[in-house]
Amino acid sequence: MTHLLLVLISNIYSQYTEEIPKPTVTIKPAQHVFRGETVTLRCDIYAEGVSSWRYSWYKDSSGNASSDQQEHTFSYVTESDAGKYSCYGGEREGSRTSRRSDEVTLTVSGECDHLFTYTHKFIMLLMSDFSASDPRAVLSVSPQTWLTEGDPVTLICEVNGSSTGWTFSWFTVTVLSYNRYRYDLLSDSSRGAGGNYTVSSAALNHTGVYVCRAKRGEPAYNTPHSNKQLIWVTGVSPPVSLIVRPNRTQHFTSVSLSLSCEDQSNSTEWTVRKYTDSWRWLEDCSSSVSGSQTGSTCTITDTIPYDTGVYWCESESGEKSHPVNITVHPDVILESPVHPVIEGETLTLRCLYQNKTTPNLRADFYKDGSLIQSQTTEMIISTVSKTHEGFYSCKHRARGESPKSWISVTASHSGSQISVLHTLSSVLAVSPYLLVTVVLIFKCCRMRAASVEEQETAI
Repeated sequence: MTHLLLVLISNIYSQYTEEIPKPTVTIKPAQHVFRGETVTLRCDIYAEGVSSWRYSWYKDSSGNASSDQQEHTFSYVTESDAGKYSCYGGEREGSRTSRRSDEVTLTVSGECDHLFTYTHKFIMLLMSDFSASDPRAVLSVSPQTWLTEGDPVTLICEVNGSSTGWTFSWFTVTVLSYNRYRYDLLSDSSRGAGGNYTVSSAALNHTGVYVCRAKRGEPAYNTPHSNKQLIWVTGVSPPVSLIVRPNRTQHFTSVSLSLSCEDQSNSTEWTVRKYTDSWRWLEDCSSSVSGSQTGSTCTITDTIPYDTGVYWCESESGEKSHPVNITVHPDVILESPVHPVIEGETLTLRCLYQNKTTPNLRADFYKDGSLIQSQTTEMIISTVSKTHEGFYSCKHRARGESPKSWISVTASHSGSQISVLHTLSSVLAVSPYLLVTVVLIFKCCRMRAASVEEQETAI
């Protein structure tokens, strides 16, 4: 009897303690937010038989958050609202109470205030009130920005320091003047709302400068537009080539540079266009400080580092040549080919110094950051293969180091021609035997048909 009584008391005590609920605190849109967003704290208490609770909010384990409602909202959150929040509930028409919830941390980061200053033809971005914690949309491209027609490409938009609750919009950028842009929302922008905007088969009309923007909450909190990313799509076999003189990708400052569009018809309908690292928008080559276009040739008479970028030929109908990377750099440059090297050819690299008395330097040569040849005036690869593709640079111990240049390698046409010839020769070699076989089968069929006719006549 005593044992049974103890069991009953134990069950009653266990049931009583289990009936004391523990609240759960959630924060929307996220625990890490930015100044100015609308933030809502919500306290959820689940207990049978209780229809109405009176809530108490606590910040940093003490004090009250001045609310007895289930939801506590900051319509414009600031850094002073950051802290650890918990809640507690008491039955409005009864004596039951809850436990206090676990603490949930609300983090608030500051906004960014940009000050733009425009001077001459160069834009300076002053970021005196800008930190890594500011809400910025960051745009990247995978697998690469330079595409051939039909290639897949994905634009990826993320918000630095925060990944919860954002939806994304996608825009193309048009430059109206040196201090004015137009952002055009993509017609199918909504399909990239999750942060990835994918084009399964890039077309020529996908060429352009893209940005993204993120928003969340109600009312919506919007980030500024992201960094710009160029997507460039060329045809499989473009009808024109960009010829660079001097014939190299890297050039000294304060020299003349010529870029010409050359096709078989010698047409003058082509314009040299560019996308420079300093401006990050599409424009004509003639917009350079010392640039001018005559026919299908653009001449830059006095190169400066701001001329560094990607150049190509473009027609009024939108046809484009393959792009060419041009780098303008003082003192030391790498002499490397403008266009891809064909497998099996010889590749020669030189390290040049901006001094007419000693233009060729005895230097170290690097591929993808690793030393491959030291203290020589030129590096020669006698038979180029795909494995030689990569970023190359050179370094002189006293004069300095050149920028990196990408050297691409394409398959040899002769290899494919040999393969075709081999196939044709094989077919020609086998064809006499095929012909004899066909003739024999034909004769056999005729003989069988004649035999059947004789048997039918006999019957």
